[in-house]
Amino acid sequence: MKFEELNIHDKILEGIRAAGFSECTPVQARTLPAALEGRDIAAQSQTGTGKTAAFLITVFSRMLEQPEFKRGTSPRVLIIAPTRELVVQIEAEAKLIGGPAGFKIMPVFGGIDYMKQREELTKGVDVLIGTPGRLIDYLKQRVYNLRKTQFLVIDEADRLFDMGFISDLRFMLNRMSTYDKRQSLLFSATLSNRVLELCYEHMNMPERFILTPDNITVEQIEQELYHVGSSEKFGLLLGILRREPDGRYLIFCNTKAATERLELYLNANNFETAGITGDLPQKKRMKVLTRFKDGTLPILVATAVASRGLHIDAVSHVINYDLPEDPEDYVHRIGRTARAGAGGKAICLACEKYVHSLSEIEEYIKQAIPTMPVTDELIVTDYRKVRFYPKKKGSSHDKRSHGTKTKRFASGQGSQQQDARNHGGAGKSAGSGPASHGSEKPAQPRRIMKKSHSIRQPVAGKSKH
Repeated sequence: MKFEELNIHDKILEGIRAAGFSECTPVQARTLPAALEGRDIAAQSQTGTGKTAAFLITVFSRMLEQPEFKRGTSPRVLIIAPTRELVVQIEAEAKLIGGPAGFKIMPVFGGIDYMKQREELTKGVDVLIGTPGRLIDYLKQRVYNLRKTQFLVIDEADRLFDMGFISDLRFMLNRMSTYDKRQSLLFSATLSNRVLELCYEHMNMPERFILTPDNITVEQIEQELYHVGSSEKFGLLLGILRREPDGRYLIFCNTKAATERLELYLNANNFETAGITGDLPQKKRMKVLTRFKDGTLPILVATAVASRGLHIDAVSHVINYDLPEDPEDYVHRIGRTARAGAGGKAICLACEKYVHSLSEIEEYIKQAIPTMPVTDELIVTDYRKVRFYPKKKGSSHDKRSHGTKTKRFASGQGSQQQDARNHGGAGKSAGSGPASHGSEKPAQPRRIMKKSHSIRQPVAGKSKH
């Protein structure tokens, strides 16, 4: 089905052509006819099938067909998404499709200047896209209200539940215009009972669409499984990367420490790589994702923070360096490739630490993942070996991989290193300078160190001790 066959406003058709879309994907072909008529929609669909364009085309086209709406404290459209990355993706696609219509579109999420977002929101917007936490903050401060909001979109509803946002969702929905005075669109990878309960409570007799076939995984994805020991796992990964050097790789690890370690090892072996984890500052996160999306970064290593909602074109390979322990996460991870009908490859490295989840994954996707032989030629052994330390954040003992600070950091080690730099030193530890006279001193707070540097002078031939 072509978009021109549907009742879509001319300005939105112009935006669709600018986005490079010509024919509807299955989810768009099924949901758009009913949604464009104003009916509420609850759709279950796999990731990467065009869900975002489906709800954007609907709300933008219907906004243009309704009487002119004076911009005020209520946004015409509220789009709720579970993660910052998904909010950014929706904003980018919204500006592309809705560009010719001139809508004012604004994203709000954590990690970005709070007051700047607040000030911009007070000026009024047409489309507000955000994560629950930041949306509720501004709603409670009465920066905006939802009394006249005409369209509600809930994206990745099951993920919102998984992340514990159900009470936040209900808080916002209870403060919106009544369900019969707005159109509500809900999209989710699964329509569980709790998601359906939300639909029936806050939507106007939604029409359900189940677009996930019995074979849950996207058919265009070529899947491969390699059984390998932990000691040979990195060598096998290098062999795969060398075998297909022109791919764009998204590699998943189960922990932050593993992600940081793999990023270090790959860069040390001349594979340009960057990693994203849950505590990476937002500006750095967006910079890395931008490089990966525009093709200047060939390899991205990530924890589950990136497993949903990211639409990155031309991801040729998804590699599960660690098998996920939740079968649903497997589907969401490999859904990063073969987006919107394209082909792709998903490769799993099953080591002894995580292989226990394989049977559950295969039961969930209702198929056995093809097992590939691990040959000696495929495993690289002459790679450069480097020592891994958790990334520093003011201290070499910050232990970011465990999310905690050590006692040495708390007692002033970071301050000690800073003082050494302030006084022209090279970051020497206590006991390495002349003032220690052979005895190691414990790290001291910055104030004490500054005082000691100003009064303690080594005297030749004498010792304080």
